Amino acid sequence: MRVAVLANLKANAPTWQGIPHDQWDDLDSPKSVGAIVDALRANGHSADYFEAQVTPPHSLIEKLTAYHPDICFNIAESHFGDGREAQIPALLEMLRIPYTGSRVLSQAIALDKAMTKRIAAYHGLPTPEYQIFERADDPISADFLTPDGGLRFPLFVKPNREGTSMGVTIDSIVTTPDALRTQVAAGIVRYHQPILVERYIRGREVMVGMVGNCPPFDPRQHTPADLPQLAPDLHFFSILEMDVALTAATEGDLYTSEMKKDMAVLYRYHCPAPLTDEQAARLRYQAAGVFSVIDARDISRVDFRLDADDGDAPYILEINTLPGLTPSFSDLCVQAESDGWAYEKLVGAILDAAARRWSLTA
Repeated sequence: MRVAVLANLKANAPTWQGIPHDQWDDLDSPKSVGAIVDALRANGHSADYFEAQVTPPHSLIEKLTAYHPDICFNIAESHFGDGREAQIPALLEMLRIPYTGSRVLSQAIALDKAMTKRIAAYHGLPTPEYQIFERADDPISADFLTPDGGLRFPLFVKPNREGTSMGVTIDSIVTTPDALRTQVAAGIVRYHQPILVERYIRGREVMVGMVGNCPPFDPRQHTPADLPQLAPDLHFFSILEMDVALTAATEGDLYTSEMKKDMAVLYRYHCPAPLTDEQAARLRYQAAGVFSVIDARDISRVDFRLDADDGDAPYILEINTLPGLTPSFSDLCVQAESDGWAYEKLVGAILDAAARRWSLTA
């Protein structure tokens, strides 16, 4: 097949005076994009990269029209807007060009952490209690407060529509109303968006990666034992757990932005994570549940915290429908490698899952 790889390189992103240092942390590098192009070619396809911007000099619409791809391999994050990760899928649907990954509405939902949590909770999937702050002086939810006005438990503060752990630091954990408002105010100024506040889950952080598709199902109506019948074509990789031993002094038990960048040399992980068969089955079922209820497609990674104060009960943090694909570095790639998958096999599986959905043949 003729495949157009669509991505946004950090080097091509807009810049301005006073831009936050992490503004474009979720964009891609030439190494990542080049690896995808090479993997597609190794799988026998014709593939080329296009910067996913419609304005000159990139002029994506004109270039795609001239290129005539059979399908697009989409990892474009885009730059601005509440649903920015849905922008390229919307454009491709306007042009009637098939593409990999989740479709417009699902991408917009997944980027909005509070919306994802709202849908997950409705379907009986566990996620920490939360509140959205549009302003730092918004009233604090009564569920978060003790009778004397203190916080009932530690809370966690982060931007509602960012990835790559942007805005996540040890200061994200707050224990007083004043600290909460200070952190919310700083987040609004820095990220120009609503801020998500949720109950802080002390404990392990684990990730469930998957490739493939499944028919929709209601997680309230089934159990983990039903998963093989509910999602026979959804492949789950070994569950990954971050190891915070070398970074605990400054990052606590968090998977912070600094760990993914400046401290990456210290980052360690367990894959497969040390879990019982029952725990792993429960996590896979809940991950598939989120995948199903937001109507995700082809590839996703679901992030959990295991509550150390409640017998390691899992809580869903978010679903990432555009997980990073940097070889030997991104979490999903590490999971695939742990299972013996070459990078070419992972990229090929993503493309094949999409091709089947679109009724395409090689």
